[in-house]
Amino acid sequence: MVLQIYTDGGSKGNPGPASIGVAYFLNGVKVDTYREDIGHATNNEAEYTALVRALELVQSRKVHKVHKVDKIQVFSDSRLMVNQVNGIFKVKEARLREFIFKIRSLETEIGLPISYKDIPREQNTVADDLVNNKVS
Repeated sequence: MVLQIYTDGGSKGNPGPASIGVAYFLNGVKVDTYREDIGHATNNEAEYTALVRALELVQSRKVHKVHKVDKIQVFSDSRLMVNQVNGIFKVKEARLREFIFKIRSLETEIGLPISYKDIPREQNTVADDLVNNKVS
């Protein structure tokens, strides 16, 4: 069983009021969504917060164990974040490095193979709609 997670984060003003959206799919079927206003943040901080929150919810709800998930695929339209998490781009900002450390810790706690892929915004509409407070 494959858990697919679509994440997005956005900030009005960059920095400004920010929110995140996460959508969970099991073998292609949407099973849950999550939305949160996160206060004042940059777009990058919102994108990273969405990813961290997505993994925290997997861990806290034990989604991967309940549904006997073999692997997790994370999709985001933030090419920068995906390339940083995948180790292709360096993370220069201290605040973003903190997110990377948290992500690595969550990956260890979850204990499954997790892949990260950047996708076009058009393929991330469910998470994007959540960020923009649209019903999807």
